Amino acid sequence: MAARPQSDVDKRKQISIRGIAPVENVVEIKKTFNRHLHYTVVKDRNVSTPRDYYHALAHTVRDHLVGRWIRTQQHYYEQDPKRVYYLSLEYYMGRTLSNTMVNLGIQSACDEAMYQLGLDIEELEEIEEDAGLGNGGLGRLAACFLDSMATLGLAAYGYGIRYDYGIFTQKFENGWQVEEPDEWLRYGNPWEKSRPEYVLPINFYGRVVESNGAKQWVDTTVVFGMPFDSPIPGYGNNTVNTMRLWAAKAPNSFNLKFFNNGSYINAVCDRNEAENISRVLYPNDNMFEGKELRLKQEYFLVAATLQDIIRRFKSSKFGSRDPVRTSFESFPDKVAIQLNDTHPALAIPELLRILVDIEHVPWEKAWPICVNTCAYTNHTVLPEALERWPVSLMGNLLPRHLEIIYLINHNFMQEVAQRFPGDADRMRRMSLVEEFGEKKINMAHLAIVGSHAINGVAAIHSNIIKNDTFKDFYDMFPERFQNKTNGITPRRWLLLCNPGLSDVIAEKIGETWATDLYELAQLKQFVDEDSYLNKIMKVKQENKMKLAEYILKEYNVTVNPASIFDIQVKRIHEYKRQLMNCLHMILLYNRLKRDPNMAFVPRTIMIGGKAAPGYHTAKLIIKLITSVAKVVNNDPIIGDRLKIIYLENYRVSLAEKIIPAADLSEQISTAGTEASGTGNMKFMLNGALTIGTLDGANVEMTEEMGAENIFIFGMEVDEVEQTKKEGYNSRQYYESNPDLKQIIDQVSSGYFSPGEPHLFQELVDILLNHDRFLLLKDFESYVKCQDKVSETYLDQTKWSKMCLLNIASSGKFSSDRTISEYAKDIWGVTPNELKLPAPHQSLDEMMAQANAAAKKA
Repeated sequence: MAARPQSDVDKRKQISIRGIAPVENVVEIKKTFNRHLHYTVVKDRNVSTPRDYYHALAHTVRDHLVGRWIRTQQHYYEQDPKRVYYLSLEYYMGRTLSNTMVNLGIQSACDEAMYQLGLDIEELEEIEEDAGLGNGGLGRLAACFLDSMATLGLAAYGYGIRYDYGIFTQKFENGWQVEEPDEWLRYGNPWEKSRPEYVLPINFYGRVVESNGAKQWVDTTVVFGMPFDSPIPGYGNNTVNTMRLWAAKAPNSFNLKFFNNGSYINAVCDRNEAENISRVLYPNDNMFEGKELRLKQEYFLVAATLQDIIRRFKSSKFGSRDPVRTSFESFPDKVAIQLNDTHPALAIPELLRILVDIEHVPWEKAWPICVNTCAYTNHTVLPEALERWPVSLMGNLLPRHLEIIYLINHNFMQEVAQRFPGDADRMRRMSLVEEFGEKKINMAHLAIVGSHAINGVAAIHSNIIKNDTFKDFYDMFPERFQNKTNGITPRRWLLLCNPGLSDVIAEKIGETWATDLYELAQLKQFVDEDSYLNKIMKVKQENKMKLAEYILKEYNVTVNPASIFDIQVKRIHEYKRQLMNCLHMILLYNRLKRDPNMAFVPRTIMIGGKAAPGYHTAKLIIKLITSVAKVVNNDPIIGDRLKIIYLENYRVSLAEKIIPAADLSEQISTAGTEASGTGNMKFMLNGALTIGTLDGANVEMTEEMGAENIFIFGMEVDEVEQTKKEGYNSRQYYESNPDLKQIIDQVSSGYFSPGEPHLFQELVDILLNHDRFLLLKDFESYVKCQDKVSETYLDQTKWSKMCLLNIASSGKFSSDRTISEYAKDIWGVTPNELKLPAPHQSLDEMMAQANAAAKKA
């Protein structure tokens, strides 16, 4: 078949970054695809399903990874650099196929090959299940970080848990969220490679005995950790790093008591309890305390990972030749461990246990080794989200670790007493062991004391943890506290998800922005070039049309593509204030009902996100939004001027459709509650304007783009604190604002739930009596700001200039910049700018090509 005419390539524009696929590459991909269909999938074209074709394509693409993957690991062994280990209980990876093709530069060749075989590559991409091993921002950040670490050439490894079931699939029944299991592994995962040769034992329960002055943890229950490796390709540099996820496996030996009693079936079934450890991701990232399975997961991750890290440290190239090199005093010079929130904080007592109990390193030496190796990232200041584990639970499950934590605390309390003599209250506040009520271990305190660096994830957040949340610790260790503002990978969040915009950008400034996002600043010079602004807005309109088609297909609702696409997508939580957005929907509805002929800028308001299954208030907020949508969308007076869509089962692959089409991004959390946010950055990069408070990264976004290019409303952090100190009475705002009173009265009276008039009374009570996140105080400011949004949207020239300036100001928010700062300031490693040779090249050939290119340049 001849190559596809350029005019037919409307889905994947192939200028600039993706390029026209060389014929020989297309031929090779077709041949490999057919080989995998035959030998891997074991089908022929007569009986193959679309899923079979997806698996054949995935294995074809993986073939391009394997040589690079092996060569990368060989390179690390030869060079023996300091290695970075990123420990996270969550990785929200999404789909792998498209991302891999983009990073390897084979997207257009695969596209053309599938076309010549009569297949649509976009349809095959849609078949892949999202790897949803995370709840939201924390897990997605970890995924972006892995992409950046590989792109920067760092010798880095991501460690996590291979959950059988990821974040639940969200369905709706009568407007209520219903959770279904996420069987993402149902059809297999072509991207992973099991490594049974590296299976490791993990101990639980038991008791501690002392022998000859040494402690031993005995009579334990053993579970095995089986590693599954997935390749993480860097962008265009032939580097492929590894994400290693652990699955829990029962020991091979049967329970002899059952076996000897003839209860063979019981002996086999007894294995399930062990393997439950990696069965399911906990579906919210708050309020885990007291759940033994969760604590088991946290220890399972760190115990398996630390054994693996120490094995690699001992088996480094020069280890056997130079014993000094493998003495544990050099451990922090070769190993950096980053704790992604407190979830892996047990790495601190576990590393100490290994050093002291197993490697016989004296405590006086083991402690500084631990502190100089570990670093801790804090992701939240909400009190309920800071982990605390009951001493009784930890003592039963991990008795030796509880002893070690007590010893850490004893030594630390002596330090505090020496530094702040006579300050008993300070000692109480800083103790790792909380004594009031049920005794608990404060995991954030453990992470701070046992780490050499503690960072927040946005400037405002880092200031809050220094000046408020962990002020006592900052007073004692000011040198440990840092800020590392979050970032997103521009490969997935622009190059992959918005190829039209990527091409319009590359047309003006070239392609280097994909690895240096600051290059986008060059676009500012075109802010008065009408023809270029029109191109950007044309891409936006095409993306909106595509999303409108998706909404019609999925929800049978016709939306107006000329309306403002007003989008809020994130976990459903009271502090994120989806409820305020809902009150604004009702306000717009009431305005149109009062005066159907009024001048009104059409809006399509979309909300997406999952509520934790046990979070009743969040689920009730979802029900209110879907109830309001039902009324609004079926009112003939309203027509297409206002539509409300709840985006079911929000996930990474859906975000890739939504974000490029957004006009307005809602980032409306109460100031001081959102650590950073990364959704705000994704929308900004794709040319959506933000309405938000000065919270999280919104503050730095405003600094980068200028206050005139973002819609800021509401209180700032100091005003929030002052309001709380003075005594906040939300009822006064209800009584003094007629529009707000009408809205709340409608919700209270059952206007949106006529069959159950008191259904939403609980939400009304929260607003009027327990408005913890000051929603009613900020509401009037929010409405005025939304009116300004509508007014600005009418001036399309002004709006398009703001869009361009948002895109052009996104440079700071690349995860490449974030990781470069971690590397320099925390891990003590240097990004490798040398591009590794491709599998068919020798290092000498690659260097010769690089030198020739440099001379030519």
